[in-house]
Formats: sequence, structure tokens, C-alpha cells
Amino acid sequence: MNWLLVAVGAMVGAPLRYLTDRAVRARYGTAFPWGTFLVNVVGSLVLGVLTGAAVAGAAGSGLRLLLGTGLCGALTTYSTFSYETLGLARTGAARSALGYVLLSVAAGLGAAFAGLALGETLWG
Repeated sequence: MNWLLVAVGAMVGAPLRYLTDRAVRARYGTAFPWGTFLVNVVGSLVLGVLTGAAVAGAAGSGLRLLLGTGLCGALTTYSTFSYETLGLARTGAARSALGYVLLSVAAGLGAAFAGLALGETLWG
């Protein structure tokens, strides 16, 4: 039954990632991968909140599988982040590639820590 929770979460997360990326690209263009950046930061925030809720005892294993492994696992994407970073570097935008890496890591970690604090505050 656990696999079904992961699958259901992923069925929401993957299309949400795709649609978010398309919407961001349509609005801001493709020069910088803002869509992937956005879904990775939002996924980090959601996973942080879920972790905070779990630490407080408010999120059981089923919810963690559904939202953490399924939704956040399909919403966020390290492979696309890597691919886009390489793409920036290969097209001569090495500074943008480095900025993308630094900004993504800092924002992702910041969102995860903020989400953890929020989750612990809401359910602690």
C-alpha cells in the first residue's frame, strides 16, 4: 500500500512541475531556468514543513510517503537542475551557471529550514 501513496503523490507532483515550468517560461523566457528553480525551492519548503510536522508528531508515515516521497520527489528535480546548469555553462553563460547553482542551493536550504521552523511552530 505504501507504493500507492508514493504513486498518487507523484501523479500530482510531476504534472505540477511541468505546468509550473511551462508557465514560468512563457512569462519570463528561457534565458534562465526560473521554472526549475521555483519548483525546487517550493518543494524544499513543503518538505521542510512536512518534516517539522513529523518531528512534532503530526505527520504519520502515510502522509510523509504521499507528500514527501511522492509529491516532493516528483515536483523537485535534481537531474533537470544539473542539465540546465550544464546547458548554461556550455552556451557561454558560466557566470549564470554558477549563480544558478549558488542561488539554488542557498534558496533550497533556506526554504527547507524555514519550512522546518514553520512546521514545528504550527504543530509543535
